Amino acid sequence: GFAETFGLDSAPRRIEVYDNSHIMGTNAVGGMIVAGMEGFAKNQYRKFNIRSTDITPGDDYGMMREVMQRRFSRLLKENGLPDDSAGAAEADDAGHRADMPAWPDVILIDGGQGQLAAASLILDELGITDRVTAIGVAKGADRDAGRERFFMAGRNSFTLPPRDPVLYFVQRLRDEAHRFAIGAHRARRKKELV
Repeated sequence: GFAETFGLDSAPRRIEVYDNSHIMGTNAVGGMIVAGMEGFAKNQYRKFNIRSTDITPGDDYGMMREVMQRRFSRLLKENGLPDDSAGAAEADDAGHRADMPAWPDVILIDGGQGQLAAASLILDELGITDRVTAIGVAKGADRDAGRERFFMAGRNSFTLPPRDPVLYFVQRLRDEAHRFAIGAHRARRKKELV
C-alpha cells in the first residue's frame, strides 16, 4: 500500500495535502487538506491567504514557501517536535487524538521538483526534514490523470501503474485539495468584490 510505495515505516496516520490557487496572481490562497486512513478530516483543513508583498503574482514557489513557513512554524510553536515515544502516550490520554496526530507523517505537494524543493527548503530551515516525508505530485503529460509523476528527496522520480490503488488514493487527495483551494480562492475574491 501507501507505506510500501513511498518507503515509509508504517501507514501514515495523518497526510496533509497542499495546493495553491490564484487567478492571474490576485488574491492568492494556499489550501491544506488533511486525511487519515479513515478519510478526510475536514475540521482540520486550513486556508492561507498569501500575505507576502515580495511574492510576484504567479510565483508558486514563493507561495509554497510562505504556506510551509506559516504552517510549520506554528505547528512547532503549538505542539513542539513530534516525539514518537511521548507523543503516542499523550495521544492516548487525550483519547480522540490517537487516530489523528497534530503532526503529519506525510505531506503531499501539488507540483514537481520545484515545488518539492521550495517546501523542503523550509522544512530544512526549521530542522524538521527528518520528521516529515515530503512528496511532490506532478501532473502527467497533458495533465493526464494516471500519469502523475512522484518526486521525493534522494529518489529518482517515478510513476505508478495506472490502476494502482495508491495512485487512485493520491488522485482523490489531490482533487480534494484542489477543490478546497479553489473554493477558498473564490471566497476571498468574492469578499474583495463586495
